Amino acid sequence: MTTPITRPTGAPCWIELTSSDLDASIAFYRDLLGWEAERGSGEYGGYTTFSLGGRAVAGGMPVMVEDGPADLWSVYLLSPDAAATAAAALERGGQVHAGPHEVPARGTMLFLSDPSGAGIGAWQPGGFAGIEVADEPGAPVWFELHTRSYDRDVAFYRDVFGWELHVLADGPGFRYTTLGRESLSAAGIMDASSWAPEADLGWAVYFAVDDCDETCGQVAALGGSVVTEPETTTYGRMATITDSTGAVLRLMTPPAGG
Repeated sequence: MTTPITRPTGAPCWIELTSSDLDASIAFYRDLLGWEAERGSGEYGGYTTFSLGGRAVAGGMPVMVEDGPADLWSVYLLSPDAAATAAAALERGGQVHAGPHEVPARGTMLFLSDPSGAGIGAWQPGGFAGIEVADEPGAPVWFELHTRSYDRDVAFYRDVFGWELHVLADGPGFRYTTLGRESLSAAGIMDASSWAPEADLGWAVYFAVDDCDETCGQVAALGGSVVTEPETTTYGRMATITDSTGAVLRLMTPPAGG
């Protein structure tokens, strides 16, 4: 029996890959992170549920609209009322792109963009609460928004998703706010206003791995690429890669005892 994960309102509760080649994506994450994949029926557009040790870890779907967004990871935040979240987002400069839509026996989904244009989902649980595995290799371990509109977006997530804000850093070279404090933090927002024009902005997902360097060494053979080589940080050894269709993800080996 899977033990439910307790999350605060507004915390990331689901992630979803939109892929231009779902078969290739399934093979990539199977071989790199040890995921299994269960394809849904045509009724759900071929939606795929990825699992790790029999516990749901992510969703996957083919591109549904011609010329629509593809080969990217999306994050969904926990919402007690998706309709209210949609209304609040519109009032505070966001845009609603899909939903709220009820997924029978599962919950209600909503997809929107924040004032800076970053896509973000909301999930109101029904029979399905979201990610069922945490704090082990292969599972998502951190979620982070990179934005050039830092102050505006921090206020947006506070007002729309009910984030309890904790300012981790507010210096001229590094500004960072988290949902929750220290060991209870669930996601972060980083000021990227000084980053290069071509920098990858929006929501980023970090996946835990036993050995960041060793995992990066497998990426090319699986059809992906290493964007930034592993480096040691306060929070562990980290790298940025793309999967076999070009979706960007981060790998992270937490520090010993972390």
